[in-house]
This record gives sequence, structure tokens and C-alpha cells, in this order.
Amino acid sequence: MTPDLQDKVILITGASRGIGRAVAIAAAKAGAEIIMTGRTMGALEDADDAIKAAGGKATIVELDMADYAAMPRLAAVIHGRWGRLDGLLANAAMLGPLTPLSHLDDKIWDSTISVNLTAQWHLIRAMEPLLIAAPAGRAVLVSSGVAEGIAPFWGPYAISKAGLEAMGRVWAGETERTNLRVNMINPGGTATGMRASAFPGENPESLPQPDDIAPAFLTLLSPDCTDHGKRFEARSMLGL
Repeated sequence: MTPDLQDKVILITGASRGIGRAVAIAAAKAGAEIIMTGRTMGALEDADDAIKAAGGKATIVELDMADYAAMPRLAAVIHGRWGRLDGLLANAAMLGPLTPLSHLDDKIWDSTISVNLTAQWHLIRAMEPLLIAAPAGRAVLVSSGVAEGIAPFWGPYAISKAGLEAMGRVWAGETERTNLRVNMINPGGTATGMRASAFPGENPESLPQPDDIAPAFLTLLSPDCTDHGKRFEARSMLGL
């Protein structure tokens, strides 16, 4: 059963394509009003058209996650218009090259950690008051299978995702006595552009599509979700 997100205000970063786009459309169909961010306005407009065609509502925001100062500005706009944020899906991330740590260019290291970890802290700091102002705020941080175990050549991506999970657990501990519930989710192998970059020889038809795993994200964004500080496997949640 699709969760009821009627009249919920949900912010989704990296919503112009892939998993973020699929979750944005699914959440809008479930009744939520979506705030979508991304770096490519054309792709955001395409996603917005799909949401409108499905009878949903969305606001698009061109946002580079490396622009830390944009986070409090966006929070101020959300506060002025809605006064709260019912859901946050921190989905935006960059892969970077798959190469040994000792071969990495320092700019690649800096940019990957910046977008995947440091920017997420800025996002959390800016949005927490809005999430706590909601009757049942829900935050979902998107992790990865390489955040656990040994992942040679995945370098800053794996490290940043492991750090993101640690940050999510810290945040959950700090918000235990509030109405906010914070969780992490690993999408698993999904037919996205990022996945194709990492595994160019893989047949995308052998993988779930972003639309297939979107319901798992909606479950964690729903006010009915009472889990807190946990990591979920999207494919396991859906039996894929």
C-alpha cells in the first residue's frame, strides 16, 4: 500500500534524474508537495512536467550542493512559504573516479567529500528546525552498499557514504526526544546513470529501475514510519 503523503511538504535533493526523480514523482502522486533541487534546470523542468502530468505539485530549485550558503537561503524560503518541512530526502551525490586512493587528484577528493558529506551537514543544519516544526518530520539519508566492508577503488565515495551514515546516527541520537525520525537507506544496485558510470559493462535491464525502489523511500518519509537511526536496504524492504 502506498503511504499517504497528502499535503506533506517534502524536499528532495538531486531530484532531476535517477532515484531522486522517481521518488519525487511517486511522492507527488501520494499527495505530497515536492521541493526539488538539482544542478540542471532543464532536467528539473522535465521532472516538474511529469509531476504536473500526474496531478501533483512541485517547486524546482536550481542548487549546487557545493554552494553551502544556499542551504540557509533555501531554508528561509521554505520557512516563509510553508513554515515547516515534513520530509527531507538527502539524495544528491557524486561518484568521482574509481581509482586507488594514492592516485586520486586532490581536487576530486575535495569535491566528492564536499558534495557527499560536508554539504549534507550544511543541509541538516539548515533544515532541522523546519523538520522539527512539522508534526512528524522525516529525514532520509541515501547511503550505499560500499559504505560497509572493504571497497577497493571506491575511495572518497565509499568514505563519504560511511561518514554520512555516521552523521545520520549522530543526528538521530540528538533528535531522539523530538517528533523527527532520521533513517538511512541503501538503494542497492539500481539502473541509474551513476550505476552505469561505475559498472559500464553491466546490463541495466538486469537491475531494478528507480521507479521500482521508490516505494521504499516513501515508506521512510511517511509519518507512519517510527524507526529512528536505522539503515535500511531498499531492495530487501520491497522483496526485490
